[in-house]
Amino acid sequence: MLAQARELQARAVVFDGLSTCNWSRGIFEEMQAGGVTAVNAASVLWEDLRGGLDNILAWRRMIEENADLLRPVKTVADIAAAKAEGRTGISIGWQNTSPIEDRLQDIGLFKDLGVGIMQLTYNTQNYAGAGYLERHDSGLTGFGREVVAEMNRAGVLCDLSHVGERTAFDTIAHSAQPVCISHVLPRALHDVARNKSDALLAACADRGGIIGISLFAPGLARGNDATVEDYLDAMAHVIALVGEDHVGLGCDFSLDHPRPGPYQIYASRDKGTARELTEFAHATISKPLGIRRIHEMPHITAAMLRRGWGEATILKLLGQNWLRLLRQVWGG
Repeated sequence: MLAQARELQARAVVFDGLSTCNWSRGIFEEMQAGGVTAVNAASVLWEDLRGGLDNILAWRRMIEENADLLRPVKTVADIAAAKAEGRTGISIGWQNTSPIEDRLQDIGLFKDLGVGIMQLTYNTQNYAGAGYLERHDSGLTGFGREVVAEMNRAGVLCDLSHVGERTAFDTIAHSAQPVCISHVLPRALHDVARNKSDALLAACADRGGIIGISLFAPGLARGNDATVEDYLDAMAHVIALVGEDHVGLGCDFSLDHPRPGPYQIYASRDKGTARELTEFAHATISKPLGIRRIHEMPHITAAMLRRGWGEATILKLLGQNWLRLLRQVWGG
């Protein structure tokens, strides 16, 4: 079955809706070994304008230094080119709109620099709205409405993964373009704050969006004891809810960041330095057995095949659904 999975992935476009690793050549080699065509490579969490620019410059250096393995992605055509060349496409992503600060015009600037996907908020309140860990979710702000409209105009895909429920519903209703929830698990299978309600997942899909299914163990009912089959159970639940045209991969690999370590502590605190929002910086967190590293990506495809899922369905889930959404939002 694994050989069949590898053959299918060799023909497929495999798009990972979000991962945020401690990026290195070793991880880039793993992506190639795992058959990943392109990834929304997210790093920004709380950074300001300077930090957002520094992140882009860091990616430019990494892509130049690993040009045999990577190519930059700004368009869907770039993803096709990455597939043809046997390289992995890097679409720069953010998990917060904090680098635009209070300047709407900077959204288009960062889009030109290669930031194709922006999460509206990260965990707590910013100028646009509330994150899922904010004490009071007051919804999409007036400025947030303008942020979403400018993202629509500039061709930036809006991500709602760490966004508060009310703010997320408001964004879906206000956006002229479909949005995504790039890396998420269903609350119906495990009732924790990080997971999303069936109602929100359905609202995203109803407007043409994509739900990327995450490998984040605390969001699965069996936690660190989960396997690739538990991951597929979560994906199957969302497919039954919204249909196979609105589901994809959103692996949320965060490989090689030490726990505890500077990055994880920064991620777990409000604005990077204030109150501790989660215990994840100090917890032992693994990915489901069978898919703990990126080079094991064919194990997901093999698990789909074992369940009798058809080739056309698998190709959609691996990447075709993401390509359709990116083509609509990015254009071309």
